Amino acid sequence: MKLTKEILNSVRNIEGFPIADDEDIIRLSDPPYYTACPNPFIKDFIERYGKKYDEKTDDYNVEPYTADISEGKNDPVYNAHSYHTKVPYKAIMRYILHYTKPGDIVFDGFCGSGMTGVAAAMCENPDPEFKFALEKEFEQRGKKIEWGARRAILCDLSPAATFIAYNYNNPVDPEEFEKEAKMILDEVEKECGWMYETLHVDENGNPVKGIDGEFVKGKINYTVWSDVFICPSCGQEIVFWDVAVDKENGEVLDSFNCPFCNALLKKTILERATVTVYDKALKEYIVQAKQVPVLINYSVNGKRFEKKPDKFDFELLQKIEEMDIPYWYPTDKMMFKGEKWGDTWREGSHFGITHVHHFYTKRNLWVLSCLYEKILSTNEGLRKKLLFLFTSILQRASYLFRWNKNQAGPLLGTLYIASLKFETSIFDLILNKFRNSTFNYSVTKLFNIIVSCGSASDLSYIPSNSIDYIFTDPPYGDNLIYSELNFIWEAWLRVFTNNKTEAIINKVQGKGLSEYQELMEQCFKEMYRILKPGRWITVEFHNTKNAVWNAIQEAMLRAGFVIANVRALDKKQGSFKQVTTTTATKQDLIISAYKPKESFEKKFYLEVGTEEGVWEFVRQHLEKLPVVVENNGVLEYIPERQAYLLYDAMVAYHVQRGLSIPMGAAEFYKGLEERFIERDGMYFLPSQIPKYEEKRYRLELKEQVSFVIVDEKSAIQWIRNELEKQPQTYQELQPKFLKAKHEFKHEKLPELLQLLEENFLQDENGKWYVPDVNKQSDLEKLRTKNLLREFEGYLNVKGKLKVFRTEAIRAGFKDLWQKKDYKTIVKMAEKLPESVLQEDSVLLMYYDNALTRLGE
Repeated sequence: MKLTKEILNSVRNIEGFPIADDEDIIRLSDPPYYTACPNPFIKDFIERYGKKYDEKTDDYNVEPYTADISEGKNDPVYNAHSYHTKVPYKAIMRYILHYTKPGDIVFDGFCGSGMTGVAAAMCENPDPEFKFALEKEFEQRGKKIEWGARRAILCDLSPAATFIAYNYNNPVDPEEFEKEAKMILDEVEKECGWMYETLHVDENGNPVKGIDGEFVKGKINYTVWSDVFICPSCGQEIVFWDVAVDKENGEVLDSFNCPFCNALLKKTILERATVTVYDKALKEYIVQAKQVPVLINYSVNGKRFEKKPDKFDFELLQKIEEMDIPYWYPTDKMMFKGEKWGDTWREGSHFGITHVHHFYTKRNLWVLSCLYEKILSTNEGLRKKLLFLFTSILQRASYLFRWNKNQAGPLLGTLYIASLKFETSIFDLILNKFRNSTFNYSVTKLFNIIVSCGSASDLSYIPSNSIDYIFTDPPYGDNLIYSELNFIWEAWLRVFTNNKTEAIINKVQGKGLSEYQELMEQCFKEMYRILKPGRWITVEFHNTKNAVWNAIQEAMLRAGFVIANVRALDKKQGSFKQVTTTTATKQDLIISAYKPKESFEKKFYLEVGTEEGVWEFVRQHLEKLPVVVENNGVLEYIPERQAYLLYDAMVAYHVQRGLSIPMGAAEFYKGLEERFIERDGMYFLPSQIPKYEEKRYRLELKEQVSFVIVDEKSAIQWIRNELEKQPQTYQELQPKFLKAKHEFKHEKLPELLQLLEENFLQDENGKWYVPDVNKQSDLEKLRTKNLLREFEGYLNVKGKLKVFRTEAIRAGFKDLWQKKDYKTIVKMAEKLPESVLQEDSVLLMYYDNALTRLGE
């Protein structure tokens, strides 16, 4: 098949069409398996391999995957190419094997490096040891694995990401590939190897002569470069390496002395030394940070040595600087935005770096451009695979590769340039890539995987109800700015991200939390549309901030999904943001959500606003929740089956669809008792009870995880848990309550006695207990009346509220929603601190949906 300009015109108006010349898009593509634009061949793929959905004959019935996963990254397939975030494909395999059957179509709308495709293909022929372990793991959960390849549709906004994903999932003859790669490398070394030559020296720094009387030359493995600064006390230039590095321990010192005036210095107070140079590519003079080579690591006869740069080395570098590079290399202005290209730009780090070629030494840029030219001239079948190898070393070949004796390398998730840099030999980089990873990673058969470059907010080229399962790893707010991080890769590929619909929080792009949520909602709406009813979406999400976590949940709910379960995925290795951000967790959250069946949706809307509509939802939701969660021989508590979380799910389902809430919490709890079966504080369908009781008979139930009291709602739940153990007096409860208490700074938390009087009953012995469902309704009415009275007082407050009862705000919003007074909800929301509104999922839900109603 061919990708022509006429075909490009048919998808040109789809969101996310990249920034590039048509010729470059066509050159980078491999139709039908991959197009560096929205893939027009996906419909053919689905027609050929998809199974049409028919609810009458559909027998799909799968619970959410609930096992916690720990899967490391030390895998040769995983390490073949660097990318900012990657979920280990062996972790994804577990989800695909759980939710799908061989031949099913899996979709990933934020595919990144394509690990979902690798996982789908690996289901056919996994590593024997991993296969055995996985079969045992599934068997313990009472499930038999159906081995066999799944098909995958992979989509990402970034051309760099989709190119990497395509290559991870594109077959190649490994022997032919390695032979061609080494032949090209030999050609480049013959032409450019002289640039990495240095004189071998003895321990005194004197050049060593061979038996032929000629100086012995070594091959440079890497050169350390150091920034130069100016001492504020004496004005002398100081080399950072010479004054700030403890060479023995490999540490950079926080403070150090000027070698000229002995002044005590810190890097933060130093002025950068600069040089003015003529940039031949830009044809203009530019000012850049001054840097000098300070250490050379080289090899002679297989042995490694280190030396300070000498006259030979400086003359070699000067010779390279004076010569013209005879090949093409990218000279694009960073992000097309000017000098301060975006949120990854840092004044102290990127001084004088405005264009892509500024990220490389002249030597490495030359060798890369030579290598690139020879790759483009090779045969079509291997060219893209060789470009994949080429892009895999681009970061480490640049100034992003920082010196650190114990942990050298780029700082993940940034374009940070340190004051001490590694200039690594291109030949060493490629040989190391071959040594430490595998390029025999082609795990798929032709046309099993298809890759598309475009926005997940517009999947109009994918038919509705055609996808069997979705696994995706969306961007985490402002954690990673992909369009900036991928720009250097894309400059070499000559196809750039169209970041108009990039779902991130970014000042330069003018995108805040609300814009991020709106874009994510558009993406999830499209995923909801293409997913078959009754099927699952798994969203992996790193929860660094509550506000972003709520935005993701809200976007999913507004798209129509119903969240059934949240678990943890341990990647075993944190990214830069994960390690250094104090609000970050060490684990990624896995959100399991489903698309309701069409018959349920139709029946629900016929009974909308009625009690039966509520119970129809609860029946469907209980059917989708896990019945048993077993971990290390112990049954885990399933919080989603608790009464109050079932009530929250029911309320959210109604509000997200703009509907009134038919009943209060007490009436709901009473109905639960009457219609469903309770075991251990959890509710089940009658058909689920035998399975739970069989496990419960054999296994011990793990206690609920203790939680911190952060607001009134969690305080009430804490009291309920205590009183369900046994009735207690106020005097017995108070010490425990005070010990567990933890308030938000804005939260006006009532006294324990008030919470008891509003939510619980007292017996003749003065002991408080949880009321039965028949008496709970009266208590709820009294409590709601008190909360609404307090809420009315907030309505008259001018300016922002500083201290308040969040439960009163929630009750007020719910009451206004029932009255369809959306304007007052929005007006009241504006009085709340923005952080409170964004971090409280209930308030955010009412506010967002009120805004939607007002806009209609």
